[in-house]
Amino acid sequence: MPPLGLAHFSVIQVPPLELVGLAARCGYSSIGLRLHPAFPGAPYYEVRAGSTTSKEMHKRLSDEGIRVYDIEFITIDADFVPATLTKILDDASALGARRLSVCGDDADRGRLIANFATLCALADRFGMGVDLECMAWRRVASIDDALEVVHCAAQPNAGLLIDALHLARTGGTPQDLRRVPAHFIRSAQICDAGASVPATRDAIIQEARSGRLPPGQGTLPLRELIAELPSGTTLSVEVPMKESDNAFEHALANIQAAEKVFHAAAV
Repeated sequence: MPPLGLAHFSVIQVPPLELVGLAARCGYSSIGLRLHPAFPGAPYYEVRAGSTTSKEMHKRLSDEGIRVYDIEFITIDADFVPATLTKILDDASALGARRLSVCGDDADRGRLIANFATLCALADRFGMGVDLECMAWRRVASIDDALEVVHCAAQPNAGLLIDALHLARTGGTPQDLRRVPAHFIRSAQICDAGASVPATRDAIIQEARSGRLPPGQGTLPLRELIAELPSGTTLSVEVPMKESDNAFEHALANIQAAEKVFHAAAV
């Protein structure tokens, strides 16, 4: 099985400092961090560069052999101003983060592409890249939409984030990845879901935020997706826990579930 990261959204109740040790105990190789609210009211954490927390994070990451891979989550909408993320990128870079995850929700495609390109250029100053994720309820609602934006932005550090659930719920299939240049696919998130496609926009959002299943416990074509992902794609598990769940047990159960999926895919 390739190294697996733990998306912060899987255990968002766990603060960054505690997340490092939790991920290590479960066998993950990396973590993501939510340093920006994914939507109004969503939980996130601040880890300011040079702060006591940032310094302690460095120590724990080194001690536990864990790295910070990506930072979430930014929505590029009509009001988006790339320069407002300068501080967050500085904070993320100080922790060694390599990628920033975003979605696109601006009806003006030209402006969205321009802002995405500007954000990529800004992120490059901090040694980071930017991954665009499609979501059924956003303006960038399919893998083809995301591919168009990344292609037109023409930035060497731009890429796509392939999420197993979003790919399925936007009508995509693993075979669609064959149309995407391999160097555009930098990151992927795996989870599972039931066979029934939610009937409404609100239901699709609810499923994405609280209705995902551990890998292998639903009907998503994960084995086929794994086979289509380019070699070197960084993988993480994103299955948000319920408030009543134990974070360690939840994270451990998900990596164990993922191990079974990868074993089956290799057979």
